[in-house]
Amino acid sequence: MGHHYISEIQDEKFEFTSKSRIILTVILVIGLALAGIGVMNAKSHWAKHKTETAKVENHEANGHASAAAESHGHDAAPAAHKEDAHSAGGHHEKSWLTQLWANILLNSYYFMLFTIGALFFIAVNYAANAGWSTLVKRVAEAISGYLPVAFITLTAVVILGKGELYHWYQYLSQGLKEGDAGYDAILSGKTWFLNNSSFTIGVPVIIGVWIIFRYVLRKASINEDKVGGEANFKKSIKYSAGFIAFFAFSFSILSWMLMMSIDAHWFSTIFSIYNFAIAFVTGLTVIMFFTLYLKSKGYLEIVSDEVIHDLGKFMFAFSIFWGYIWIAQFLLIWYANLPEETVYFNARLTPHYKPLFLINVAMNFALPFLILMMRNAKRAPKVILVAGSIILLGHWLDVYLMIMPGTVGEMAEIGLLEIGSTMVFAAIFIYVVLQGLTKASLITKNHPYVLESANHDVGV
Repeated sequence: MGHHYISEIQDEKFEFTSKSRIILTVILVIGLALAGIGVMNAKSHWAKHKTETAKVENHEANGHASAAAESHGHDAAPAAHKEDAHSAGGHHEKSWLTQLWANILLNSYYFMLFTIGALFFIAVNYAANAGWSTLVKRVAEAISGYLPVAFITLTAVVILGKGELYHWYQYLSQGLKEGDAGYDAILSGKTWFLNNSSFTIGVPVIIGVWIIFRYVLRKASINEDKVGGEANFKKSIKYSAGFIAFFAFSFSILSWMLMMSIDAHWFSTIFSIYNFAIAFVTGLTVIMFFTLYLKSKGYLEIVSDEVIHDLGKFMFAFSIFWGYIWIAQFLLIWYANLPEETVYFNARLTPHYKPLFLINVAMNFALPFLILMMRNAKRAPKVILVAGSIILLGHWLDVYLMIMPGTVGEMAEIGLLEIGSTMVFAAIFIYVVLQGLTKASLITKNHPYVLESANHDVGV
């Protein structure tokens, strides 16, 4: 309302300054140092835990042997040996390497989520024929440019780290058959999906196809700047529709493989939707953050409060959507009270994880809902930054709770390794995005809806 009508669009080129590069380098170095110290602390912590566990087991074994000898009057060593063999059952012994790979998976998956969320944002706006978001499209494109890095880190996890993280893989490597000690009917029944070939090939192929879709959409966007017309716009609509159809199935498969299979005896029919909610709300938040950053540096002044307001509304809406999916998953499992379903939440409601479990709900639903529910809050950069920071930190914790109970277990803690590794990934991510912003004009001047976006006014 009352906006001056904009009739002409100019190019804007972003400059990635040396000061920004130095700051990111410092963050990277500090993160590496903290992660290195964290690894050494983890080694010491796990070694101490192993020693204490061995003492307890020896004490219990001696106690059982003495009791058996007294009651039966003969050597109980064979029975004790049999019990040890059965309890070993092929379970992989956890170590500091498990904690290290769990952190690599945590940050690889976390940063991939809002990267693919940004790419989905581009595609869904094309498919919906939406015009309001056109001015922030180049920001979303730059964020989606992190996908090749996610491809590298997640491929490393599925090839090099799966033996430390995934119980189903550890089980399959034993080659147990029905009737063998330690045979697991549930895991054996899932081998058609959870197997080494589908895992090590499926994850890189899915992300690789996403990268191809991103490349095609980005190329059409750049060509649109050069030649104008509607040919590239129509091409983008066609490929966006194809991406959305592929994404719906492939993202589900990826989330099942990487996240749900950590707790391989458990399953949820809405787990992939839950992960999508995380991806989209964090993707929207990161788009908002980079847009506000650019505006603070004098770029994208053409992006009005109306566009910021709409981005804020999406952040608000999908925080509520995440809360809806969370309660739908939790409430149905709690109500049914079936052991094969409740095992997932039981592991996260132990004294070790319960405080984080409750904080997770507060950070990802309650606080964003209360902060962003007022109209003016969605237009105030400082308020948005507070709410967005809570959302991003909250969903980092969300992914943490997906991974740690099923991998590291009660030994997990948010320490220097977790903080340092996150700083490393964050520095790389921000560097890639800022570098991506320099590759083209910040504004798609020949997009058919660019003037609609520049003059966007919701009328309230």
